[in-house]
This record gives sequence, C-alpha cells and structure tokens, in this order.
Amino acid sequence: MASYSELQQCVISGDKTRVKELTQAFLDNGKLPKEILDEGLIPGMAVVGKKFEACEFFIPEMLLSARALNAGLDLLKPLLEASDVKPIAKVLIGTVQGDIHDIGKNLVSAMLRGGGFEVIDAGVGVSPDQFVELAKETGVDIVGLSALLTTTMTAMKDTVQAFESDGSRNKIKIMIGGAPVTTKYAEEIGADGYARNASAAVEMAKKLIGAR
Repeated sequence: MASYSELQQCVISGDKTRVKELTQAFLDNGKLPKEILDEGLIPGMAVVGKKFEACEFFIPEMLLSARALNAGLDLLKPLLEASDVKPIAKVLIGTVQGDIHDIGKNLVSAMLRGGGFEVIDAGVGVSPDQFVELAKETGVDIVGLSALLTTTMTAMKDTVQAFESDGSRNKIKIMIGGAPVTTKYAEEIGADGYARNASAAVEMAKKLIGAR
C-alpha cells in the first residue's frame, strides 16, 4: 500500500494521473476522505507554496501541481460533502471586469482548495454587481478580486463600493491581488487584505476569518 508521503510527492511533482490513482487506492482501502486530504493533498500543496516562495518553483510548476491536486480533490469532494465535513470557509474568487487573465486566479483557487477552503470560481471579467449577486447566492465568507492590468484595478474599487451600496459589506471579507496591486491600494479602496501571490493568499484568507 502506498503512503501519504508518496501522494504528497506526486502533488509536488504535478503527476496528475498518479494522484488520482493513489487517492482512489486510499479510498478503496477504507481511508477516510478527510484523512487523505489532511495527510496527503494539503501537505503536498503546502510544500509547493513554500517552493514558490523560495523561487524554487515558478508558474508552470505551480500549474502542474494545481492540476494534480484537483485530480484528487475531484474524487474527495462529493464524499466530503456527503460526510458533512465542513471547509474552513467559503471563498468566491474572480478576475474583475475588463480583465480576462486567469492564471493568477486559478493558482490562488488551487492553493485555497489545497488549504481546506471551498472555492467558487466566478471566472473572468466579473462585474461588481455580479460579484455581489454571486456572494449572496452562495453565502461566501470571503470575496477574492484579481487583476493583472493597471487599467482594470479601478474595478476592484467599484466592486468594494458595490458591496457597500448593497449593505452586505459587513458580512464578508474582501481580499485583492494581482501584479499591479499593492497593500497600499487595498487600504485605499477599503479592502480587508492583499496577497502578493497564491501562497500568501491562503495565509491571508485564514487570517481574515481567524483560522489557525
């Protein structure tokens, strides 16, 4: 029988096929879905995040690991839901209106899932009103806004204001990120936090909801 350390290594190396095989093998051998998640998938993705921080991994490696992670999560998610295992929190994430770039958003989504969050991906070019409506429909705790273009950063401010106008701003936390974004800009527009990369986004999300 394979070990959880092997599953971790397959996530780290981005071996999507092997991650799926191992996850299914653990399930077939009676391992609990939450145990597979906590002992195999999450620690593997945590190493990926650390390697990215240390400049040992770059975006291509991160994407491969994210796809491998998702191969395992796809098998576990329905079982976790059926057993009523609760995620740390629920996050709605999307690229803001006027921007169609999604690599950063996808990496953050994968890291959040690997960190135990439930993620609802709103896609790209999401308008302020769409963010507000989706947040209402899904009952999220955190909204994540992504932008790669300087010209679309203003849509982040518009989205924060949309939540304020709707009266639901005090019910959620808003975090922002993307190449042109800074901590100062987050403060200027009234966001609750800024994350410089996908790994930092997980830590910020945990901080915003008080998770340890």
